[in-house]
Amino acid sequence: MKLYIRYFASLREALGAGETLEMPDGATVAQVRAALVARGDRHAELLAATRPVRCAVDQAMVPESTPVADGAEVAFFPPVTGG
Repeated sequence: MKLYIRYFASLREALGAGETLEMPDGATVAQVRAALVARGDRHAELLAATRPVRCAVDQAMVPESTPVADGAEVAFFPPVTGG
């Protein structure tokens, strides 16, 4: 299935606005994140499982155990604070 990956805030600055990704049917957000980490370099550093990153599917915040459907938008956000 084809997914649309989007990055926000400091992730966007480092990785760009987004990209497309092919994943097997039934993949979860955690599996999507792992596939991006497997690319190495900046993806591995910024999306590592030890880094606090929030996830959304089709503009709704979700846990990483959430399955994604073909054509879904999967977004990644670093933790942010307000002031």
